[in-house]
Amino acid sequence: MAEYTQRSGGSPLTPGAVLQRNAVTMLGPEGAPAIVFAHGYGTNQTTWRAVAERFVKDHRVVLFDYVGSGASDLSAYDEQRYDSYEGYATDLIEVLDAAGVTNVVLVAHSASGMIGALASIRRPELFSRIVMVCPSPRYVDDTDYVGGFSREDVLGLLDSIEANQPSWAAALAPAVTARADLPEVTDRVRDLFAATPQRVATHFARVVFLSDVRKRLSEVPTPCVILQSSGDIICPPHIGAYLQERLPRAELVELKSAGHFVHLTEPDLIVQEIRAA
Repeated sequence: MAEYTQRSGGSPLTPGAVLQRNAVTMLGPEGAPAIVFAHGYGTNQTTWRAVAERFVKDHRVVLFDYVGSGASDLSAYDEQRYDSYEGYATDLIEVLDAAGVTNVVLVAHSASGMIGALASIRRPELFSRIVMVCPSPRYVDDTDYVGGFSREDVLGLLDSIEANQPSWAAALAPAVTARADLPEVTDRVRDLFAATPQRVATHFARVVFLSDVRKRLSEVPTPCVILQSSGDIICPPHIGAYLQERLPRAELVELKSAGHFVHLTEPDLIVQEIRAA
């Protein structure tokens, strides 16, 4: 039986303990092709529910929360382990092993796109395909690379979370959803951002917005489908083409939909693209 480390230097966990730590939900028939949904920063597995439930009849559906998010075990949150995407990639690998699934389709929103890419480098047999929804390998501008944020932007964002997290969430949610016609989605994202424990919200934001996976893209062995939204302030439209050019096996799908949370604003569209991938 495989063993799983809860935190840096900590005691190993059993598969059952991993499932509990990451609040893993498994739906659909055992033995069916597996599809795994991974959430992005500031949210949790519930953002995938409307999409995931469409696959329950013919897939083994796995949803989970990263440690520090949703219903996960907050006591397992360790800044040393989660000081880079690699710690989250380790969690993802442990979740898949504990769930007993391989050769999965990973549907990954935002930061999870790069987390999944790193996990696939380490354990390629776990993944058959990665469907990345609005991913970015780096958010901060760098010489001839435009990520969409300056370092000062990111530091200001971190200061805003620390100073007044509810106010920060209320200001950011409408900008990232970019759908004034769907106020219920904006409200949901705002509430999720505000509900994330401040310790996690600040540290995870620093990890995400200062990450740089560009040098690792050529190592990704898994076929990837990039679903690129238009009008996304978190992941500008040109990022999709950047990834397509640098991932060894990648397809780019440009969505006729605005905002960073297309799986919430247009779940039918995302279901269609997952099935086509």
